[in-house]
Amino acid sequence: MQSTIVAHDDWLKARLELLAAEKEFTRQREALTKKRMAMPWEPVTKDYRFLGPNGRMSLSDLFDGHSQLIVYHFMFGPDWQEGCKSCSFWADNFDHIPIHLAHRDVAFTAVSRAPLERIEAYKARFGWTFPWVQAEGSEFNFDHQAAFTPEELAAGRAYYNYEMRRVGASDIVGISVFARDEAGAVYHTYSCYSRGVEMLNGAYHYLDLVPKGRNEEGLEFPQSWVRRRDQY
Repeated sequence: MQSTIVAHDDWLKARLELLAAEKEFTRQREALTKKRMAMPWEPVTKDYRFLGPNGRMSLSDLFDGHSQLIVYHFMFGPDWQEGCKSCSFWADNFDHIPIHLAHRDVAFTAVSRAPLERIEAYKARFGWTFPWVQAEGSEFNFDHQAAFTPEELAAGRAYYNYEMRRVGASDIVGISVFARDEAGAVYHTYSCYSRGVEMLNGAYHYLDLVPKGRNEEGLEFPQSWVRRRDQY
């Protein structure tokens, strides 16, 4: 890897040009955030149930007293022995974030279909402390495009990221956001999938700063380099 070598004045000129583009990107990102915040809400009408370390929980319980909730759909299927390695890469960015979110009236939890005892063992393996519950036999992950039925898997196609796509795994990544009003009613406000979840991965933002960037060109697939933290 070698970029163009220049004198300081030429470097500064290029940097100022990039700075103008970065400021425009920031303005565009802020405008996009306002559009996301202005999304209409849809009522949650199903009584979804979850299992956490302290017992059974409702979707409303996951708010933990707050009015907003972020759910990370962690790929960990009912018959999987380990969580997804890419989701594990993401999860290394989660610890200690919930306490900050709580001070902006936001709760955070991961949700998977794996048995709770397997989730707890996997958390302990990596020393994670963020909330993580089992979607205990409910349709929660299916209804939010984060799990697929046997029929969909047999067909190799399912509705994901708001379109019909090829699928090969029973569970897949996503982020879903919910709000709760003063009367206790719960609403779905936003979901994103695929590359949309990159906003929760700080490591990628670090890599975007350096000359080689993510350095994923030419790989079998973009995250084929990723390993679970204890497997590098």
